[in-house]
Order: sequence, then structure tokens, then C-alpha cells
Amino acid sequence: MNKLNVGVVGAGYFGKFHAEKYTRIPEVNLVGVVDINPERAREVAEKNHTQAFFNPADLYDKVEAVSIAVPTPLHYSVASQFLKRGIHVLLEKPITAKVSEAKKLVELAEAKNLILQIGHLERFNPALIPLQSRLVDPRFIESHRLRSFIERAIDVDVIMDLMIHDIDIILSLVKSSVKEIRATGVPVISAHIDIANARLSFENGCVANVTASRVSLKSLRKIRIFQPDAYFSIDFANRIVSIHRKEPAQEEGAFPRIVEEKFSPPGHDPLQVEIETFVNSVLNNTPPLVTGLDGLKALMVAQEIRKQIGE
Repeated sequence: MNKLNVGVVGAGYFGKFHAEKYTRIPEVNLVGVVDINPERAREVAEKNHTQAFFNPADLYDKVEAVSIAVPTPLHYSVASQFLKRGIHVLLEKPITAKVSEAKKLVELAEAKNLILQIGHLERFNPALIPLQSRLVDPRFIESHRLRSFIERAIDVDVIMDLMIHDIDIILSLVKSSVKEIRATGVPVISAHIDIANARLSFENGCVANVTASRVSLKSLRKIRIFQPDAYFSIDFANRIVSIHRKEPAQEEGAFPRIVEEKFSPPGHDPLQVEIETFVNSVLNNTPPLVTGLDGLKALMVAQEIRKQIGE
């Protein structure tokens, strides 16, 4: 069986995990790992029994697909070069730093008939997946994503760092266009916005209240979803799902009963599933779960939130 030749560009925090996950997929041959830091490239390559490279161009004629985990400002320049050469791309979130760049990547992938998958990892969380079929008509959504301060993420604000996860999830659940955005936020430790809150109003009447902080003392990753027949609570960190739904009244004239269902879905490695999904999309020429267009839509909302806060 011919294996899919894959490379990883960027051997930092996320890139090293991408390389590791590829080695676990029988259909994949990890050709190499690229990083401008030779020591880092060699370390990750050696650990995963592959070759180290120091320039993305070294992979152009060696791979059919690539994971890109470089700093956000470099996403467009690196990803576009691979797409232009007919190479499928799994690009870490956010898709790019600018909406104009994201649009160009989406158009380029479509013109070349290539897979462009964006690394919105939370879409692959086992706590979210079982609810996809039950979420029919969300009317109100509330999300909180809080964590302590981490120095490695200070090149972007909390909107692009954390909130964009929930923006992507909410956009995937609410089948409607965003009508209005109101937002506020402040820098606390870094030079960028460290705490932010946004209220998204959709054309169909749904409202989402989204809060993100990277200067909290405790970590929290929760989302609550209300629809006419049920209320869902998802704890992403602990992978716990609670469902409250109404049952018909047992007696005439009585109020309906509220019944709770609480469970922990079988665990899996979200990044491993994300990468396997990308590989399957490439091998079978099928759309990925998180498309380039999904990444573009999330970025457009995130940028509007930043604009609102700036004003």
C-alpha cells in the first residue's frame, strides 16, 4: 500500500504533537519536520524517527500533505506556498491573522481542489460530538473559557487565542448569520486584550454570550446551550455532559417534569482524531469537519469583536 507522504512545519508546542500523532497512523509516512530552529527541528525529528529540515521549501517536492503550526502572522505566507504547489494543508487556528489572507487561502484551496482543514481542536472534543444530533434549534448559548496566564501565547490577544474556539463552535451550531456584535475587553498583564466578553445576536433570534480570560486563577471550559425542548451543559475540560429536558406531565393540568441526564462520553485524543480526519479527507477527497470557510467565518467574527473593543 502506498502511504501518504506528510510533513510538519513548525516544531514548537503544537507542531511536536502533530508529528507524534502522524507516526501513529498506518497510512502515513512522516517525511520530515521543519523548524527555523535547527536544534528544535532535530529534536522533534529524532523523537519521531524522521528527518529534520530548516526551510518549508525543503518539503515542496517531498510531501502530499502538511501540518502547519507556525506563529499566526506566518500562516498565510507558509500555507499559500504549499497550496500553490498542490499540497493539502492542515493549518493550526486561527486560519490567518487577516481576513483578506483567509479569503485568499480559501479561494486558493478551492481553485486547486485541495483539502484545507483548520485546527479548531475543540470540535473534536468527545464531550461535544454526542450532542451534534440533539442540538436542533439553539435559542441562547453561554460559554466561558478561562485559564491562567501563559507567556507562550502573548503574540495574540485572548480573542484569537481562546475565544475563537467557542466562536467556531457556536457558528457551527447556529445555522444563521450574525446580525449584531457587542463586545468589551481589557489588557491586564500583556499588551493585548487578556479578558473579553462578546454578545452575538443572530438573524434567527439566537443570542450567544461569550467570555474568555487568560488571567484567571482557575481553568474553565464550559458551554451551555438552551433550546425549546432542552438545556445542555458541556464541560470540555472534564468531558462531562448534562442534559435537562422536559417530559410530558403525568397528570392532566400538571406542569411537565424536568429530567436530567448526565454522562461522560468515552474518551479519545482530540488531536489524534483531528489529524486522522485530515488524513481521511485527503485520501478520500472528502470535506474535512472544519473547513477553510469555517476558519474564515470564525476569524471574521473574532476580528469584529476586536474592532468593537477597540472602538
